[in-house]
Amino acid sequence: MKHMTSKLKQRLIIAIISCILSLLFIFSLDIILQPNSDAARLLLDYRSDNNLYPLTVQNFMWIIFFLGLGELWARFYDGKNDRDQLDQRYLPEDERSLLQASDLGSIYKAVRHDASQYELFLPRLIKRIVLQFQSSRSIEQANSLLNSSLDLYIHEIDLRYNMLRYIMWLIPSLGFIGTVIGISLALNYAGNADFQDPSLLSELTKRLAIAFYTTLLALIQASILVFMTHIIQAFEERTLNLIGQYCLDNLINRLYKN
Repeated sequence: MKHMTSKLKQRLIIAIISCILSLLFIFSLDIILQPNSDAARLLLDYRSDNNLYPLTVQNFMWIIFFLGLGELWARFYDGKNDRDQLDQRYLPEDERSLLQASDLGSIYKAVRHDASQYELFLPRLIKRIVLQFQSSRSIEQANSLLNSSLDLYIHEIDLRYNMLRYIMWLIPSLGFIGTVIGISLALNYAGNADFQDPSLLSELTKRLAIAFYTTLLALIQASILVFMTHIIQAFEERTLNLIGQYCLDNLINRLYKN
């Protein structure tokens, strides 16, 4: 329970920092870009005739995008912590050592705290295998437990990306919503305009272009998040694979039943 509370606090802090960074980013673009420029319209919907600015769909999308980056940072940080556990040398790594049930007590004590407090994969896996072997004295059952635990941990990693998947769905949805709103406003402008006005067509196409900018920006943001998600999730899964090999080579294959 204490660990879960700590995790929730960490996620909340990351979310707050991400929101602050997004607002600073928007403020910086607001200063740098000129109103009515193509870049300002694409990135912020920053134009002189937009009475709702800065309350635009693009700005809201930037906040969600930075929340996604914060989630990615949390996933990378957890994956790095798991990878660093391989340097703790919990298990013997020489070529001659064998492990009997009596040798596992010191290993259990070494991993017990990290396994219970920080939910790191390697200490949890070692603790689970040690308890299984001490109770059953069966190497086959210990190996079976290793395989089933790795399957569960892969599923656990996958579940950790649920919020990111929602964000990657939400951003394009917001883009389409912004486009629909922009098209509606453009058509409303055309309906109230003077059809004899020679600038009507150019103004209407300009407003329609701004409407489609929202979807373009959303697709770019979602593409960045998808790319980074694949890289970081692959990093976590490779780390888990290394942990499984480490336990197989230095624990399962060293167990000796006398």
